[in-house]
Amino acid sequence: MSKERLRLGKCGEETAVEFLREQGYKIIARNYRSRFGEIDIIARDKDTLCFVEVKTRHSDRFGTPEEAVTGAKQKQIAKSALSFLKERHLLDTKARFDVVSIVYSKDKPKTELIKDAFELDARFR
Repeated sequence: MSKERLRLGKCGEETAVEFLREQGYKIIARNYRSRFGEIDIIARDKDTLCFVEVKTRHSDRFGTPEEAVTGAKQKQIAKSALSFLKERHLLDTKARFDVVSIVYSKDKPKTELIKDAFELDARFR
């Protein structure tokens, strides 16, 4: 991955954390890694644990950021989320998957929160 893309991703995650805090979320963890992959942000929204994927782009010329959260990516996030819940004995906790979509236009971010962006695959229930 190029340095520019890494910088954009890091900047997007910082923007997402600020945005989520403004929405009332409490940040629990960032860049949680399991053997299945990484979850960008884990946060609490009232009584719900949220596993948040952040997608950042310079434009939506090649599609919106949230369209990049493909079925394969959703599966990887779900497996990592399950790992997090098991590690912390939180399997009975209410949880959901959110996506924060960020498009930087002239260095000003347009940020969108998509709550319940996808559901846990039935095989994991």
